[in-house]
Amino acid sequence: MPSEPRVAWEQRWHPLREEWVLYTPHRGGRPWIGETHEPDDSEPPAHDPACALCPGNERLRGRNPDYEGAYWFANDLPCFGPDAPAVDPGDELHRARDARGAAEVVCHHPHHGKTFVDLTDDEAAAVVDLWTERYNALAARPEVDHVLIFENKGALVGTSNPHPHCQIYAGGLIYGHVEREANSARRWFERTGEHLGQAIRRREEEGPRAIARSAEFLACVPWFARQAYEVFILPRRPVASLADLSASERRALGLMIREVATRYDNLWRMPMPYVMAVHQAPTDGRDHSTFPFHVEFHPPLRKPDTLKYLAGPEIGGGSMTNESDPDEKAAELRAVAGPHYKKREPAGIQTDNGRTR
Repeated sequence: MPSEPRVAWEQRWHPLREEWVLYTPHRGGRPWIGETHEPDDSEPPAHDPACALCPGNERLRGRNPDYEGAYWFANDLPCFGPDAPAVDPGDELHRARDARGAAEVVCHHPHHGKTFVDLTDDEAAAVVDLWTERYNALAARPEVDHVLIFENKGALVGTSNPHPHCQIYAGGLIYGHVEREANSARRWFERTGEHLGQAIRRREEEGPRAIARSAEFLACVPWFARQAYEVFILPRRPVASLADLSASERRALGLMIREVATRYDNLWRMPMPYVMAVHQAPTDGRDHSTFPFHVEFHPPLRKPDTLKYLAGPEIGGGSMTNESDPDEKAAELRAVAGPHYKKREPAGIQTDNGRTR
């Protein structure tokens, strides 16, 4: 018989965001007669003539070339624009500023039905190389204070197109989580003389929540995870942004992202939806050498057909409640190493027992 969930009423401090997270793992199995979602394991075609991201297809503004690898273009409906008009700055209560900058789309692969788990080593590395190229180019713009790279995978997190892609937002807005992480890491370094990201990584190395390791990165469900199956990818040396990674580290990051995505899919033998975000230093001209570069994955599901809804405590109160035990969720992900359940074999990542697949 399955074991009873651990009963706990516990608050854990999130050192990056400097906030408390409430843990109630005994509530994860509570009776549920609310909305459920059938997993979608359909096979998209290699090319969709109606897809605005497929090679050769027409978009709202322009047409895609017949690209063969990772490819980027300026978003046809951007949230930041290079020609955003000046706005009335308002007053102390109603302040405003323009939204100058850039919004871009990065297609991971020309195949409409492939996701990150399907990429070869070289293709995964090429995606991270392109991210780095765009980070450097956008960071050099005077109006850009932050470059956010993120992927929304799956309809349950609101993606409008299943073609494998991510987006880049670059403008004068430093996103709230990143600004808090920059400040918390700076204060931690001033107080302790160590990098906060490395302190977190070392602690996770010692605990039961590591799910995959390579010479360059550690993937784990952090002790302070805000959601079930949340995963961080942490570097093994202090780096602040993609620009600080060597070519071999960029390649290793692509493989580790693929490894995490593979374990997600293997968990319930279905494509796992998630939001992935690359957290890296702002580009506002300040010293952000202590920023804890990392990649975060936030899957919305707590069961194969059940969402973790943001409700009263999260939306109304502003603090997360996690109805799971990070140690247990890490163990589940650790147990489902590749190959991918559809027999797509990733390579080059060391499993948690030290063996290389």
